[in-house]
Amino acid sequence: MLALLAGLQDAPPAQVPPVDAAGLTSDQVTAEGPEDTLPGAAALPAISSGRITQMMFADGAAAGVGEVWVWTPPSYGRDPRARFPVLYMHDGQNLFDPAFTNYGKEWGMDEAITRLSRRGDLREWIVVGIRSPETRWLSLFPEKLLDFLPPQRRAALAATIGEERLDRSAFRGDEYLDWVVTRLKPYIDRRYPTHADPANTAVMGASMGGLMSLYAVAEYPKVFGQGAGLSTHFALGNPIEDEAEVPAHVADMVAAWDAYLDSTHIDPEMNMLYVDHGTATLDASYEPYYVAFAEMMTKGGWAPTHFESRRFKGAEHDEDGWRERVDIPLGFLDRYDP
Repeated sequence: MLALLAGLQDAPPAQVPPVDAAGLTSDQVTAEGPEDTLPGAAALPAISSGRITQMMFADGAAAGVGEVWVWTPPSYGRDPRARFPVLYMHDGQNLFDPAFTNYGKEWGMDEAITRLSRRGDLREWIVVGIRSPETRWLSLFPEKLLDFLPPQRRAALAATIGEERLDRSAFRGDEYLDWVVTRLKPYIDRRYPTHADPANTAVMGASMGGLMSLYAVAEYPKVFGQGAGLSTHFALGNPIEDEAEVPAHVADMVAAWDAYLDSTHIDPEMNMLYVDHGTATLDASYEPYYVAFAEMMTKGGWAPTHFESRRFKGAEHDEDGWRERVDIPLGFLDRYDP
């Protein structure tokens, strides 16, 4: 099972007025900008449409991040009055070009958004892809969820990463998310003509990136109005091999999420969450977690318009599977789609 879990741990711009949608102070939005690799450079991912820019942020080291790709859609720059919604995505190296990935597979985000927008089913979104953190599992783990896990589940997670006990100080999920919210997003909103409000700001990822996407909305519901987690790894660690132990594990995981969400300001009437899973490879173990999580969300007052959980028969835990169905979460995230 450790082999299955390995993938969880691998590791001229428009001038617009400053936007302070997150309630940030001026010193948080005026830090020195990143070093850019502009469109046309050989080091950039190959894309089928739009434009892409690479940014290297020197101040992301504490969170284990720094490299970001920003994709702008085909119509970007044509109308000086146009503003765009923004989608923040984890594991950015996997979004556009298989040559940049570890497994030769990619989400095809440039193709998906272009295809859907030309069809009139989606607005054109700017995509901000953040390279996987150096310590992916520790950095994309929903850190505060640890406080709601029973001791035996915390101990099991320690064994997952080969430690005798969990060292809370080793987790970087809050640092990672803080960097995205207080450093990256304000810079993007200053540099690009965005709609910076939460209804036009979404976050999406898969596996551990799915967990971090849900966590981002829960921690900052007035920054990220909606989030999507494909193949969200609700088990947190290695899959439970003894089927007899699965129901208790599912109950503990979902109870932790229930208690955690109750401790936040996430709003079932304002925020929107999407999760899905396949039925093959690592996703084969996911269904009981999703059933219980969906029941918990329904009891918590989440209507079908604001929470959706889907199952895709035969889909595997990889970029091919996510690329094949990404149109569905994109449509869910765009609450103002045509």
